[in-house]
Amino acid sequence: MKKFRKVLDGLTTSSPVNPGGSPACGSAAGTPSAAPTPRDLEIQETLMSEHFQICKTVRHGFPYQPTALAFDPVQKILAIGTRSGGVRLLGRPGVDCHCQHESGAAVLQLQFLINEGALVTACADDTLHLWNLRQRRPAILHSLKFNRERITFCHLPFQSKWLYVGTERGNTHIVNIESFVLSGYVIMWNKAIELSTKTHPGPVVHLSDSPKDEGKLLIGFESGTIVMWDLRVKRADFRIYYDEAIHSVSWHHEGRQFMCSHSDGSLSMWNMRNTAKPFQVTFPHGKTQRDSRKESCKPILKVEYKTSRNSSEAFVVFSGGLSYDKAGRRPTLTIMHGKAITVLEMDYPIVDFMVLCDTPYLNEVQEPYAVVVLLEKDFVVVDLTQSNFPIFENPYPMDVHESPVTCTAYFADCPPDIIPVLYSIGAKHKKTGYSHKEWPVSGGTWTVGSQTYPEIIVTGHADGSIKFWDATAITLQMLYKLKTSKVFENPKSGDMGRSGDLVEEDPYAVQMISWCPQSRIFCVVGISAHVILYSFSKHDANTTITSLEVRLQCEMEDVISPSDTENTPCYSDPSGLSPQPQPPSPRSNTPDSTRDSITCLKVKDRMIRTPPGYQAELVVQFLWIDGEPPQQITSLDLNSAYGLLAVGNCNGLAVVDYLQKTILLCMNTLELYGSADPFQRLTRSPRKNRQSTSGLTELSDNQVSLDLERSKSPTSDHVNGHCTSPTSQPCPSGKARVPGGPEGPRLARRGPGRPPFRKAQSAACMEVSLPVSSLTEGYSSRRAMLQQLHGVSMYSHDEHHITTYSWSERESRENSFSRSRSSSVSSIDRETKEAVTTLQFMESYGRKSDSLPTPCLWVGTSLGLVLIIPMSIPMDEQERQEDHVTVAPTGTVLMLKGSILRFSFLDCGGALIHSPYEVWRDQQAPGDPDRPRKRKLVNFSASSSQEASGDCHLAVVCSERQAKVFLMPTQACLYVHNITESSFVLRADVVSVCNSVCLACFCANGHIMTLSLPSLRPLLDVNYLPLTDMRIARTFCFTNGGQALYLCSPTEIQRITYSQEMCDNLQEMLGELFTPIETPEAQNRGFLKGFFGGNAQTFDREELFGEASAGKGSRSLAQHIPGQGGMEGMKAAAGGVVGELARARIALDERGQRLGELEERTALMMTSAETFSKHAHEMMLKCKDKKWYQF
Repeated sequence: MKKFRKVLDGLTTSSPVNPGGSPACGSAAGTPSAAPTPRDLEIQETLMSEHFQICKTVRHGFPYQPTALAFDPVQKILAIGTRSGGVRLLGRPGVDCHCQHESGAAVLQLQFLINEGALVTACADDTLHLWNLRQRRPAILHSLKFNRERITFCHLPFQSKWLYVGTERGNTHIVNIESFVLSGYVIMWNKAIELSTKTHPGPVVHLSDSPKDEGKLLIGFESGTIVMWDLRVKRADFRIYYDEAIHSVSWHHEGRQFMCSHSDGSLSMWNMRNTAKPFQVTFPHGKTQRDSRKESCKPILKVEYKTSRNSSEAFVVFSGGLSYDKAGRRPTLTIMHGKAITVLEMDYPIVDFMVLCDTPYLNEVQEPYAVVVLLEKDFVVVDLTQSNFPIFENPYPMDVHESPVTCTAYFADCPPDIIPVLYSIGAKHKKTGYSHKEWPVSGGTWTVGSQTYPEIIVTGHADGSIKFWDATAITLQMLYKLKTSKVFENPKSGDMGRSGDLVEEDPYAVQMISWCPQSRIFCVVGISAHVILYSFSKHDANTTITSLEVRLQCEMEDVISPSDTENTPCYSDPSGLSPQPQPPSPRSNTPDSTRDSITCLKVKDRMIRTPPGYQAELVVQFLWIDGEPPQQITSLDLNSAYGLLAVGNCNGLAVVDYLQKTILLCMNTLELYGSADPFQRLTRSPRKNRQSTSGLTELSDNQVSLDLERSKSPTSDHVNGHCTSPTSQPCPSGKARVPGGPEGPRLARRGPGRPPFRKAQSAACMEVSLPVSSLTEGYSSRRAMLQQLHGVSMYSHDEHHITTYSWSERESRENSFSRSRSSSVSSIDRETKEAVTTLQFMESYGRKSDSLPTPCLWVGTSLGLVLIIPMSIPMDEQERQEDHVTVAPTGTVLMLKGSILRFSFLDCGGALIHSPYEVWRDQQAPGDPDRPRKRKLVNFSASSSQEASGDCHLAVVCSERQAKVFLMPTQACLYVHNITESSFVLRADVVSVCNSVCLACFCANGHIMTLSLPSLRPLLDVNYLPLTDMRIARTFCFTNGGQALYLCSPTEIQRITYSQEMCDNLQEMLGELFTPIETPEAQNRGFLKGFFGGNAQTFDREELFGEASAGKGSRSLAQHIPGQGGMEGMKAAAGGVVGELARARIALDERGQRLGELEERTALMMTSAETFSKHAHEMMLKCKDKKWYQF
């Protein structure tokens, strides 16, 4: 029934619309002409549902919240476990794989099966998992769930199939890696310690076999007890009871001594010949005080003791151990080599580290060559072969989160020359001092796939930096970094008045970016209501940055007075449709302008030298007005062919000519309509006592509980660059009110130079709990949801004191809101909150009567209205530099449900029409001054590309609820599709897939949809990613080729594909983690060394731990769970020439699995029979000597 209803909805919503059926689809002026029907256009759509499939491709960045580290010394593969249950596998550049435990439990420990292509993970839910790494997408083969004991430590000896597992109770269990079942051999804690011991030794914190004798197992307990357990005779060789708690143990390769790290910051050395006391105890960072006592030190959490051939002195590497009195010192890694002690300070706390050695055998000279250090937010590899211990240059993109990511952009199929140019510029600014040796993690194989094209990812950050990444062939490599903060004066040293010391952190945070790869023009929107325009040059230059100031703040109300009308602060001609260009206003002409017209940041007004790369040309800043901060920018578009830049916010629109450095248009949104306003609103001056609104920065880092029963009237929001402007409300009871009340000073008074924000809201820290089911119940639009997420920030009159009210407080005062909340007032309030949400320059038709396309600006608002603004641009290059561009709003209005998100244009053949652009030219290149380089423009007008169908094209408009296709210039609505009724669209893009185009949408309920163009026929609807935090909403973006990305954690970028073709080719694009390598042979110890020192003894573990001698482990203690993912992965990989063989092998494995289950059932029956026989025998013995009369 549900499927039938879905089909019926598709027939009703995607069917062609009668041109005269909806007044919203026509123009406000002019006579509607007869529009062609879709059948007359004869557009053949080639995309089908079979062309689409959702799957993850690759994850980039640093693993978020790492917990464990492991390394395979033969395969040279590194594994990192995380708190969320993820496992990151890294090899040579290009070999990068992410695995995820379905339980989401934290990974406690990782153990490679060295040179076997397998990995064992121990998770916080007391489950062991065996991963198969011999396939491009690793999968779980077996799992073992412990029920009664908690796992604390695991150890897998080299070339052994028996895994030692220590538990919180102090017991040690043994697991068969092949079958993943418990052995009956158990080392109980009460047998490991002496019977006279009265206290429990604590959890097992260390397990290792002796390098000299594999039949001896060293067990370390947390309390300080160390036991050498003889596995053959099942008793302890010796026991050590130390006063300090043990954190780790490390052997000397000869097996005669070992080293322990303790909680008091000491290292103790023990000799196997005399275990009564340590023969050496050192406090590496503890100084002797006057009373001959050592100063207290922090615990040494881990130590590694490695020997080297070239030196008689061993390497001792440990973390921690600093004295407590040195407060504020950064975390350290200490390297002791002989008498030399080197302390390496780290930027973040150390999670784990490993010393990489040449040999996998513990009884050989280790020969360490590097130390891998896993930090909380970084990954460092130290070169041990050089005396100054330099670090290796990290080839992985681990610094995506160097500053929190605030926005992303994804560009596929870029011009082929842009990546080499950016790389050559960025290479000049790379850091030096790295080790010259090759990166030690070099395992796996990777080749560039056959279907590759240039891809670039651009990330904006909280510190104002921009990073360009080469994302070609599912890799990620840093190309170029741009710092936007260099455009502005230092707030502390600049002449900013009293606001110099009041600027909050992150004033340069990047909010939005716009990039034209063809012309290499780059535009950045900052959180301080500023826009920076950059041009690219291969040469350095001495430039002066032009600054333009925009005064745009105006509100609407249903009833106005004549005095209010006279004071409307908008620079626009109230009667004409073509305002005159406006020169930039000086900052301090009059005392009034100095007091009111202040920017948040000060642009450098001197000549500055800019290096090759992106060089700032123009800065557009919105001004404070009457002590109130400017609204944050919600939309941006630039066009290099026109030389124009359009900027919109919650109040209106500004159009800037960046070639002539002038403001062409600065109008309130309402004035753009003229007499065609569908709501018939009027303007008035800014409200006198309006509180400042919360901006981009008011989302909390913590989880916020939401009341899902309330549905607020829509306001504008900050997803995809929309700004949230909640209505002002009085302070709740119990909170301090601002002196003066409504007649007093404004609450927003924070100094003229103080940015209207508290902290830049990075996309990395916006984790807000949003139950998916609630999105279909309580929220009528995304603005209603995000208004609750943002809360309201109330600023007191004290500039140093900020009070932020959470949503729960805000809701509690909802009933005391002074204004009427009737439906009529609510509707007026909703209509007046109209933000410009999207902008697009395009060759189009501004009026129905136009016969030829002209340059136009399409404007979309938060109320679902579309305005088309035609422009007159001089075509001659000389005239373009001298004559003014005329911008003439015509009052043409189209209407959709919900806030407008995206515009796109198709010709009458269904092909995508790109915006015109200027071919890049280096303006700083040396040349003939008498013959300057001319501008080369590329135009994609529909009239030139589609002669047979006449002068017309299709306009695709997508809002947060529906999509429409209009025929231009008649403005007839040909197709309409209601995308969602219960949720809302967060991101929409028209993208190229399989040599065609479609509309891709990402909804707040987690659905990813694709619609055919122009018929808007649903092709894909998958519930992929529930919107669990705002980070996803702010960073999700589509691109051509069926790809998309989003920030899945504060430090990681997840790339996905929705193309079936790319899913089919993904196996070819991914790297191989396992490569067949012969295991290195053990070194011959020699006759004399073996005679005097004793050869390393080996023993048969199968004989000790096997079922024949030790029996089976308790089934109630651990439960075996077969891994279905491994079979499915093998089935997916079976194909091509060896497909039949692979399928036969899968069948054999499945048969073996069924036989194994049958064997388990048989064993269970045998156990039951043995129990019955035992009870019968006991009964017989009990009754054997009794007489017949005793029964």
